[in-house]
Amino acid sequence: MNDAPRTYDVIVIGAGPVGENLAERARAAGLSAVIVESELVGGECSYWACMPSKALLRPALARADAKRLPGLSRAVQGPLDTAAVLARRDDFTSHWKDDGQQAWLTSVDVDLVRGHGRLDGPRQVAVATADGGTVRLAARHAVAVCTGTTAALPPMPGIADINPWTSRDATSAKKAPRRLAVVGGGVVAVEMATAWQALGSQVTLLVRGDSLLPKVEPFAGEMVADGLREAGVDVRFGTNVAFVERDGAHGEVRLGVEGGARVSADEVLFAIGRAPHTGDIGLETVGLKPGSWLPVDDTCQVTGVDGGWLYAAGDVNHRALLTHQGKYQARIAGAVIGARAKGEPVDETPWSPYVATADHAAVPQVVFTDPEVAAVGLSAAEAEQAGRRTTVVDYDLAQVAGASLYGDGYRGRARMVVDLDRGHLLGVTFVGPGVGELLHSATVAVAGEVPVDRLWHAVPAYPTISEVWLRLLEAYRG
Repeated sequence: MNDAPRTYDVIVIGAGPVGENLAERARAAGLSAVIVESELVGGECSYWACMPSKALLRPALARADAKRLPGLSRAVQGPLDTAAVLARRDDFTSHWKDDGQQAWLTSVDVDLVRGHGRLDGPRQVAVATADGGTVRLAARHAVAVCTGTTAALPPMPGIADINPWTSRDATSAKKAPRRLAVVGGGVVAVEMATAWQALGSQVTLLVRGDSLLPKVEPFAGEMVADGLREAGVDVRFGTNVAFVERDGAHGEVRLGVEGGARVSADEVLFAIGRAPHTGDIGLETVGLKPGSWLPVDDTCQVTGVDGGWLYAAGDVNHRALLTHQGKYQARIAGAVIGARAKGEPVDETPWSPYVATADHAAVPQVVFTDPEVAAVGLSAAEAEQAGRRTTVVDYDLAQVAGASLYGDGYRGRARMVVDLDRGHLLGVTFVGPGVGELLHSATVAVAGEVPVDRLWHAVPAYPTISEVWLRLLEAYRG
């Protein structure tokens, strides 16, 4: 063990996309930076979340679109080539090797220390390496925690013994189980139900509540449920799983639901939420509780820690558990750390480049199901709870000329929530095939607080689905 610490301006714990972006922004500000990673450089998104899940989903959604097109539908009636889909997924993850990501760190002059990093007092990090050694690091200005989250499992007796799938297993599985039970009703649950049903599994979706996707507009969850059922998924609401057991190490899984129902499957995926990956990163050495979320201010500086040296970006701060929001926070945090290190003023007014305002007002998200869900900003219910005086405008996307080009039987819906006092949009939701690419226009409108009267002059191209903007504005004007 070498007791002399290596000193950098900034230490980043966690080399996922959030940590990578924060370290790169610190370097761009002229600071030295090192990043610590215990697994693969590139993190959850690259190997077990965003990229592999979308690689699994894209063939399913492309086939669903093709089935709606006369002249093409007959050609795509057969099953997907599951082996080919999984092989492409493996390419997307670089076969779970991080050489390319490590090379990128080198290209932006960020050092990498592999091992398990733990805080060891103010501005200190100790890294336990694979060879049993310890690398000690010291930060002149900041330590940033970007360790993300892990899949949460219910506190159910014996659950670890049955080897349940978590999101990692669902995106990296080498074959499709004949029967898959999915427990949950959020994004991971519905996306993985969509993917594995299309890849040949018989999926049973067990939802504790009475709706899917509870954080978006209710009609979105209803339309996704309809789409899953049409694809063959057995969707069951009000099913609280009371116990789960498995025959041997790899035998049949049996789930008991309160009320007496039983579900049998070959694998079971629990997609019930996320937990902060902070249980063993030394939080106790700086007065914080191990295993807790890290509350931050709008500059991503951790609150409750003296000296203002500790930052947290991404899922670990519990503001917006999405890769793109984490990267957004990372860019802000890197710029803030750079400015404060140089003694420059940090403007913390709304929409300043030094504050994560979008975490409150304009978080975009796409759910890659059939139909897709794309939403940004506040739902109608959230706006009402916030005390805003609003009007809600809905439009049937199937009535837009561009939607007809997607094939027969297009079903979709659009909603915008308008702030009547300030005259701009608070939130927008689209549901339907192909709506994910509509979302950035809505995000610009919400984040930019563009007056509705000004949006009237943003002319959508014909015939595209984006013409729904014109129809929404016409409905608003009456």
